[in-house]
Amino acid sequence: MSLRGALVTGGTRGIGFATALELARRDFHVVIVGSSEESIQSAKSKALSSGVTLDGYACDITDPAAVTTLRDQLAGVIEIEVLVNSAGVMSERTAKTLRATAVEWRRVLAINLDAPFYFMNTFVPAMVERREGRVINVTACLGRFSGPGNTGGLAPYRISKSGLNALTKNLAHELGMGSRGVFVDAVCPGHCRTDMGGPDAPRSAEEGADTIVWLATRPKDEAAKQTGLLWEDRQVVPW
Repeated sequence: MSLRGALVTGGTRGIGFATALELARRDFHVVIVGSSEESIQSAKSKALSSGVTLDGYACDITDPAAVTTLRDQLAGVIEIEVLVNSAGVMSERTAKTLRATAVEWRRVLAINLDAPFYFMNTFVPAMVERREGRVINVTACLGRFSGPGNTGGLAPYRISKSGLNALTKNLAHELGMGSRGVFVDAVCPGHCRTDMGGPDAPRSAEEGADTIVWLATRPKDEAAKQTGLLWEDRQVVPW
């Protein structure tokens, strides 16, 4: 029998790891996806020390063939009910639109935008078939077209997150805003103390993960009232 599963990209550290731990505590069979076998084993060891068991796979998330292989490895063993696209990278601080190199542009968009598309394209069809699923894309307030998203700079990062916001909204509408049993949402986790956010950030990774876990576990009748949205601290914020 297939297990109730949650798949978390970027699950070996930071917000992704905090999300994975909390979902495991809520009786999901959690599969974390990382860039290397070493990072997977390190995360699994840390989880065990916290009394939590995680499964894990190393996968090049920028390679659609590798994502398909991962799906095939899990088929018949774990039914993915929750997909959290948490993997992300920051662009170089000097990467303004007219200064960013093509290499830097592709590096950031490949991880922040292409990879979530590959995972949704690969794993969500089975959710639709079962009429059961949650997709949570971890985006950023810097990707909003209101407020902090309009101040310029960090072009590859901002545009990748704006694109992920658009991808979230588009898929939600394609799936009938939850009427087909799959709820699709985006989360701004805030500035958290992670490798990306730095040690002086005001929020913990656990605080950043709170809304992600809430969206992944809220009852269907509640989810059906509000989905296809951008959330921060369990509240809807403008795109």
